[in-house]
Amino acid sequence: MKQKIVLATGNRGKVKEMADVLADFGFEVIAQTDLGIESPEETGLTFVENAILKARYAAKVSGLPAIADDSGLVVAALNGEPGLYSARYAGVDGDEADALNRRKLLRNMADIADEHRRAKFVSCIVLLRHETDPSPIIAEGECSGVIIREEKGDNGFGYDSLFFSPEKGCTFAELETVEKKKISHRARALAVLKQKLSK
Repeated sequence: MKQKIVLATGNRGKVKEMADVLADFGFEVIAQTDLGIESPEETGLTFVENAILKARYAAKVSGLPAIADDSGLVVAALNGEPGLYSARYAGVDGDEADALNRRKLLRNMADIADEHRRAKFVSCIVLLRHETDPSPIIAEGECSGVIIREEKGDNGFGYDSLFFSPEKGCTFAELETVEKKKISHRARALAVLKQKLSK
């Protein structure tokens, strides 16, 4: 019988992505929302801290092992903004947030020269075997790019249409989903997780 593990998110896309990787290791992934678990307040100062907070809370409430991901966009010229606040950079949550977040980012970067527009997407995945697990499995992934001056592409979500990948020669929003999944920060973090789990 497969070991159930709680994923500290309600995001169906993340559930699917994680389920594919964790199935190989005998885990059955359940979204925390399916168990009626809310997300805790993210009070950490780093992606790692927030991922641990979320996983610990899900493990505590469910009594099961838990996995959480915290990710975002880090822009060097903006001292790391939007960073931990990537999803609510413009101060709102929900469907309209993405467009408002992109608009705010473009506004804040309007005067920044092309050679200083480097950015990276960061993903941190944490797996806790139980609520008080003192040695969580931590897997991180990054991908580097440049923030362009106007949106390009209509695939993807979040900041994808502003994030130009030199590796691919286009924005993340111009990539096919299959392609993006191969090189994304979360794909890289999942690859590290897979490696650590198979040891």
